[in-house]
Amino acid sequence: MNTYQAVRLIAGREIRVKLRDRGFLLGTLFFLLIAVAATALPALLAGGPSTVAATTSAAAPLRQAGLDVRTVADDAAAERAVRAGDVDAAVIAGPTVLAMDEAPDDVVKALSSSPAVRLLDPDAVDPMVAFLVPFAFAFVFFTTSQLFGVQIAQSVTEEKQTRIVEILVAAVPVRTLLAGKIIAACLLALGQIALIAVAAVAGMQFADSGGLLALLGPAIGWFVPFFLLGFLLIAALWAVAGALVARQEDIGTVSLPVQLAVMLPFFAVIFLHDNDTAMRILSYLPFSAPTAMPLRLFTGDAAGWEPLVSLALLLVTALGFVLAGARVYEGSLLRTNGRTSVRTAWREREKLG
Repeated sequence: MNTYQAVRLIAGREIRVKLRDRGFLLGTLFFLLIAVAATALPALLAGGPSTVAATTSAAAPLRQAGLDVRTVADDAAAERAVRAGDVDAAVIAGPTVLAMDEAPDDVVKALSSSPAVRLLDPDAVDPMVAFLVPFAFAFVFFTTSQLFGVQIAQSVTEEKQTRIVEILVAAVPVRTLLAGKIIAACLLALGQIALIAVAAVAGMQFADSGGLLALLGPAIGWFVPFFLLGFLLIAALWAVAGALVARQEDIGTVSLPVQLAVMLPFFAVIFLHDNDTAMRILSYLPFSAPTAMPLRLFTGDAAGWEPLVSLALLLVTALGFVLAGARVYEGSLLRTNGRTSVRTAWREREKLG
């Protein structure tokens, strides 16, 4: 086999094993349910507009406000409809709003005269949306990097612990084995995110959030390449962490730097999303750029050239980490007598030539 065929074979094996993993399938289903619930439930829980009983002369402004108007013959019939529970409220002469035990705000608002409003910043993002979007980007990258990263490390350590790796490296080069594992993890992570995105978009369509979809579209488009490169960087680190130990129980002792590299940018983007200077810096740092730069594109704070520069920096950094990680991976993969330090693995690779 040539290198391409070997990488394809290893990646295919990793994907098939993962797709038969009940934990992975249940986790994907769990995230899909969260995506649908987060976008569709608010609209369901909010309910529809109030039903209002009114005479023909009083119905026009209520219909213009989007209320469900039931036309009745007179005010007495309107009151009877409220008492019978057929409608939420009624509008009678005065005008007066009738309700059983709670004032219907949407009906009162429809009958109130509002002053003229002039928005000084009509394109500003809703504050709640401005918080939820960075949280969503950061949460997706953080969760996916952690889940798939741990699985990569566990897979590498399991092969060392069972000595299967000695058979594998006899058939394919060590770097080919690493490439197959990372490519498989990237494809699985991207597929999972694509499913979650489809579920979220369907939920937003159900909730009639077309305006939000129009705003999120460009940011999501940029998030995909940023996510892939960022995940490539993190996946290489997790593979190295798995290769440095001989037992799965020891992964936690060497993975702390990797976990901090994911966790610190996550919290930085969440807590500093409204700080322009901090977000500008975070959008160029490799570990935080996958979430910070798409967020700045969403809020309109980034110039057209900025994502290209940030993506180029992330690409160079990811390739550097992959190459360095491959060297440490090669130097430690066949050492099954305990934990291996990065320095020892680096020097071991020099001995191997």
